[in-house]
Amino acid sequence: VAALNEPPDQNPLAAAVGQEAQNWQQQGLTADQAVRRASFRVFGSKPGAYGAGLQGLIDAQNWQSDADLARAYTSWSSYAYGHDGVGHAAPEAFEQRLKQLQVVLHNQDNREHDLLDSDDYYQFQGGLTAAVRVAQKHQPAVYFGDHAQPENPRIRSLAAEIARVYRSRVVNPKWIAGVMRHGYKGAFEMAATVDYLFAYDATTHCVADHMYQGVADAYVLAPETQTFLQTSNPWALRDMAERLLEAHQRGLWSSASASTLDQLRQAANQAEGTLENQQMLPPS
Repeated sequence: VAALNEPPDQNPLAAAVGQEAQNWQQQGLTADQAVRRASFRVFGSKPGAYGAGLQGLIDAQNWQSDADLARAYTSWSSYAYGHDGVGHAAPEAFEQRLKQLQVVLHNQDNREHDLLDSDDYYQFQGGLTAAVRVAQKHQPAVYFGDHAQPENPRIRSLAAEIARVYRSRVVNPKWIAGVMRHGYKGAFEMAATVDYLFAYDATTHCVADHMYQGVADAYVLAPETQTFLQTSNPWALRDMAERLLEAHQRGLWSSASASTLDQLRQAANQAEGTLENQQMLPPS
């Protein structure tokens, strides 16, 4: 389509590629190189690799700003794929796309999973959102496409979808009671949910403050749940408390009360004490 000789109003893609190719030529590329770079539209990870480069940073707390997250995402995701099926490192072309992008959309075609039960969702949608925010110096529009019913697709803002998942599963007493029946693994799923909620907020800024308080109350501070975690998986209790404290420290959870923060520190310390006293190692 980009190679067709058509008026700009009939073929805006060809017009955009032509203009961009001229700009690349002015920066020293040959005509063929410029057209090729200007035509790149599909990007992904390095051939043979998978991921978006964010999980290690988030898990290890090894980041300070949006720029760190954007840099990791761009490094992993700036390989261009064309008709030859081979990925080519194209950071300049990818950066150009980031500067032009207006909407970040994630489509999902099932109800077996939600945004807060896997690290893939925040890595790809969140990483792209952070990269655009750094490139353009403002937040893009971020949406979720619900295609669980193909005949009736629904588009929601990402903030609305996260709120829906939060209400329907994350703090749903029935879900919490259900995972508690699964002992160690159930506690692990609770901790993973907290991690993914935090990571989505760090990357997209689409998580409301009250959700942190709700998770703290339901997962860490509720006596029944805390007892379950201390017994079944003190690692999960410690990790959830520390992640919630990190959210406050990074300014993602600004409304946390001093009392809540103190209780979270106590929960983390008690879980750490349990692990040290029993010299426990997590199941392999």
